[in-house]
Amino acid sequence: MAGNDASTLLGMADIVKRFPGVVALGGVDLDVRPGEVHCLLGQNGAGKSTLIKVLAGVHRPDEGVITWEGEEVHFAHPQAAMDMGIATIYQELDLVEGLTVAENIYLGHEMSRFGFSQRRAATKSAAALLKRLGHPEISPSAEVGTLSAAGQQIVSMARALSHHAKLIIMDEPSAVLDAGEVERLFHVISDLTDEGVAIIYISHRLEEIRTVGDRVTVLKDGKTVATGLPAKETPTTEVIRLMTGRSIEYVFPSRGTVPDGEPLLRVDGLGRRGEFHDVSFTVRPGEVLGLAGLVGAGRSEIIETVYGARKNDAGTVEVAGKKLRSGSVQAAVAAGVGLAPEERKSQALLLGDSVATNISMASLTRFSRSGIIDRQAERTAAIDQVESLDVRPTGVDREMRTLSGGNQQKVVLARWLLRGCRVLLLDEPTRGVDVGARSEIYALVRKLADDGVAVVVVSSEIEEVLGLSDRVLVIGEGSVLHEAPADQLDEHQVLDIIMRGDAA
Repeated sequence: MAGNDASTLLGMADIVKRFPGVVALGGVDLDVRPGEVHCLLGQNGAGKSTLIKVLAGVHRPDEGVITWEGEEVHFAHPQAAMDMGIATIYQELDLVEGLTVAENIYLGHEMSRFGFSQRRAATKSAAALLKRLGHPEISPSAEVGTLSAAGQQIVSMARALSHHAKLIIMDEPSAVLDAGEVERLFHVISDLTDEGVAIIYISHRLEEIRTVGDRVTVLKDGKTVATGLPAKETPTTEVIRLMTGRSIEYVFPSRGTVPDGEPLLRVDGLGRRGEFHDVSFTVRPGEVLGLAGLVGAGRSEIIETVYGARKNDAGTVEVAGKKLRSGSVQAAVAAGVGLAPEERKSQALLLGDSVATNISMASLTRFSRSGIIDRQAERTAAIDQVESLDVRPTGVDREMRTLSGGNQQKVVLARWLLRGCRVLLLDEPTRGVDVGARSEIYALVRKLADDGVAVVVVSSEIEEVLGLSDRVLVIGEGSVLHEAPADQLDEHQVLDIIMRGDAA
């Protein structure tokens, strides 16, 4: 996708950024050319987020030089970077839910004339940007909080384009998009690079790098270990070796033998108006059931309803033969059901609290006597879980926000292990998780099943559903289209079932 002009748009040389007790960046080199897609790779904690924030003007580097179009620059604040032509789309979208789509797109640089807001002009311009991105169906006057995660991602892209950016940084842009929307995203990126716009593209999905990227820079432990690698020619195994310092194959654990016996989880005729209908399935102890489907198919809504976070309009959920009260998380947890939600940072974790607190929060009665919590017992139990799951760093007194995505996910799993849950619902368990931590989470899920836990996995990555599950339900438009053993399906068959949309 790179343009013909090979001159450097952005240069970063020997960038160092220190925080109290931590060297987040210990010498990073990066150059980006106009009209290219430069992929920035590295495990969680490698320094990618810090580097982005330095480039976006959020952090000022302690050492090193940044050049823009050949001139040394200093970004004192984010607006200075945006004024220069650098726009950032963060993985955790920073939209304001109470505002409209158009208001979010032009937030901070509102259209005005003689001091008066030009709402009509902003609405028209926003509509043009959304059409350019292939989403004319998104209304500029819609409240952004009513949009799906994929829709909000598109609004963030439109906002970046509204700044007439010469460089757009995309942090995990495909994480909430289905296969069709990822393909559309790549078309948009191609159009932008044809116009000379440069893209810094960050993704844990290594297969995307070969499709969309021109060159690759790899970070490890806050330093550049390789830069300027050709994206399409560099073997994936070499990229993984550079990221991790060792060879890791994308191997799913061997499936165990699912024991015969009565189902532990039974869902019968479950429905929720406007989201899904007549969903039935069972999961036996020791079995991993996968729910495959595109974004918006209703998969997350189904397992959130099983967990009691949503109230069903029809059907029942039973655990070990006992019917659960509809819409009651408390009843589900008491019956031994645990949920690791898709948005773990906002829905599952207290980022400002300690690792110990986050692990013990579902088991407080275990450490409480006469209303007083035994903090030492709580801490000891958390240490046991951290050691068992190899959570890194190991300190249970650390704030949750200081852990990488993979280790945050391990803490969520540790919470339910401590609780002794019998049914574990996993929604996008490896979203935002690097390749090394993925392998560890896959092995942990299989171990839980081998220990007799009934596991339900939802993932947008069909390969992940098929590789991790014993049995698969294909979900489309809120209903079960197909059910089969995982080893009797492949990715093409699943997509074909989804596209046909007919139950089999």
